[in-house]
Amino acid sequence: MTFIYFLCFALATVGVIFAFGLTPEGLTNDLAPLFNKRKTLRDKSLTARGKKKTKRFVVEIQRIKIALEETGKAKHFSVALAISVILMIVGCMVAVVIDNLFLIPVLAVTFAMIPFAYLKKTISIYEKHVKEDLETALSIITTSYVRNDNIINAVKENIRYLKPPIKGIFESFLAETSSITPDIRVAISHLKEKINDTIFEEWCDVLISCQNDRTLKDTLMPVVSKLTDVRLVNNSLKTMLDNARREYYTMVVMVVTNIPILYLINKDWYNALMNTTLGKIVLAICAVVIFITAMRLNKITKPVEYKR
Repeated sequence: MTFIYFLCFALATVGVIFAFGLTPEGLTNDLAPLFNKRKTLRDKSLTARGKKKTKRFVVEIQRIKIALEETGKAKHFSVALAISVILMIVGCMVAVVIDNLFLIPVLAVTFAMIPFAYLKKTISIYEKHVKEDLETALSIITTSYVRNDNIINAVKENIRYLKPPIKGIFESFLAETSSITPDIRVAISHLKEKINDTIFEEWCDVLISCQNDRTLKDTLMPVVSKLTDVRLVNNSLKTMLDNARREYYTMVVMVVTNIPILYLINKDWYNALMNTTLGKIVLAICAVVIFITAMRLNKITKPVEYKR
């Protein structure tokens, strides 16, 4: 019977897609207003004064979308959004199949977040490699700049040692200084906007100050060393954080596997859990607790970030 439910759901989904001509891009355009609401002047004023904050979920979705656009994979966001909607419906169907309507909102949200969780993990790995390359790039460029007092020559000397996408960012800096504007301070300001990293932004601010006072160039290397400090701290914490995640997921597996174990040990208890209203409510509460604690775990075990 379960197989028939899922087969009917799959056929109905395919029929709706073909009937309405749904595509990932079209779905993204339809749902875009949910994540890109136009702010009024009052909203901007409240946000600037800290009295109104954007919801964390919306911020994370926007962050993922921007990161994909910066890496040239903007289409992946549309695909992820389409898959998310499909998985949300699958989550609802799973709750209906096991005859527990209390699980519908929990499973719908959990299944819908799977594609974005995968994208966020992939982006975090990419950002980690970018920060490692950024550390190397700033170190060698700063060393050259301290020696020759010319940031343009310092970048030119080391551009061949840089890796994408850092290399492309500094190549655009060289192109701007040679063809667009002779003002190095303006070019550095534009360079600062191309990488969303607090330490890099501080390095650019100090570099701008160095254009007026060359004696400040000795303060650049301590700024670069902050990238090394953050990397060393994260490496030292990695084992501890991995152990915390492993223990948590072990506990979750133990909680979930208790259900089939209960079926083998005592079918009356299993029926009370799966087929009574109180048992269904208990399962829904367990699912909510697992979902909330998983989100909390992800927030607590994030890599350390430097903030000015």
